[in-house]
Amino acid sequence: MEFFRIKKDIPFMRHALALNAISLITFLAAVFFLWQNGLHLSIEFTGGTVMEVSYPQTAPLDSIRTKVEKLGYTDTQIQNFGSSRDIMIRLPLQKDAEGKPISSADQSAAVMKVLEPESSGAKLQRVEFVGPQVGQELAIDGLKALIFVIIGIVIYLSFRFEWKFAVAGIIANLHDIVIILGFFAFFQWEFSLSVLAAVLAVLGYSVNESVVIFDRIRENFRKYRKMNTREIIDNAITSTISRTMITHGSTEMMVLAMLIFGGPTLFYFALALTIGILFGIYSSVFVAAALAMWLGVTREDLVKGDKKPDDTTRNDDPNFGARV
Repeated sequence: MEFFRIKKDIPFMRHALALNAISLITFLAAVFFLWQNGLHLSIEFTGGTVMEVSYPQTAPLDSIRTKVEKLGYTDTQIQNFGSSRDIMIRLPLQKDAEGKPISSADQSAAVMKVLEPESSGAKLQRVEFVGPQVGQELAIDGLKALIFVIIGIVIYLSFRFEWKFAVAGIIANLHDIVIILGFFAFFQWEFSLSVLAAVLAVLGYSVNESVVIFDRIRENFRKYRKMNTREIIDNAITSTISRTMITHGSTEMMVLAMLIFGGPTLFYFALALTIGILFGIYSSVFVAAALAMWLGVTREDLVKGDKKPDDTTRNDDPNFGARV
C-alpha cells in the first residue's frame, strides 16, 4: 500500500553534509543542556511519599491536584489507580522550616486534610515511603536497560547487514535519545519512569526505520550494478518515503491523541514519543544513511559471493519503488 509513487529519485545525499552539521549542532546543544541543567527527575528516582486514596464515586482529579498544589507541592503526580474511584498520589520529599525532612505520615495527614474526607468521602488506603536509595536503584536499572538495548541493536545490525551499518545505525539512534533528553533538560520537564519507557520505545522505533532503509540499500546493490553508492542510497530513501509517511503518520496520530487528550499522566510520555518519532525519521534518512555512505559501504560489503554479472537498469522493474 502506498499514498504516492515518486518516479525521480530525490538527491538526499547531496545535502547530507549540511544537514548532518545541523544535526551535530543540535546534538552538542542537547549534551550541553544535560550537563548544565541536568534532568528534572520525578520522585520515582529521587524518593518521596506514595499514597493510595479511594472515593465512593469518580475521583475529581483536577480538583485534587489544585488542592494538593496549595500545600506547596509543585511536582506531584496524581492519577487513577485501578479504577476511576481510586487514585495514586506521589509527593516529593519536603523539608520543614528547620530543614528536617517531613515524614510520610505528616505529609499524608496534610493531604487528607485538604481533601476533606468528611464531605468528599475520600479514604486513605495506603501510605508508602520511597527512599532515595530505591530511586537510585531505579535510575541505575534504567541506564542498564538502555545499554543492553544498544548492545542488542549493534549485534543485530552487524549480523543482518554489516558493521558499517551497525555503527551508522547506533550513532543515529543515540542521536535521537540524546536530543530527547536535551529537550527535557532545557525545558526542565519532569523525567519519570514513563518517559524512560518512551525513550526505550523510540530507540526500537528508530532502529526499525533504519533497518528498512538499510534493507532497501542492500536490495538496490544487488539489482542496480550501474548505480554508484550515492545513487543507490537516494533511490532507497525515495522508494520508502510512502511507507515512512504511512507508518510514522499513523503512529504520530495515536501519540498526538495521547498528548492532547491523555491528561497530565500521559503528557510527558507522549511528548517524548513525539520528539523521538520526528527526529527518528530525520536521523534514519540524513544521519544513518549518510554515515553508512561516509564509512565506505560498498556492493562487496553487502553482496558477498555474488559474482554473476548483471546489467539490470533502473527501468526493468516499474514497481520497484512501490515495494515496502
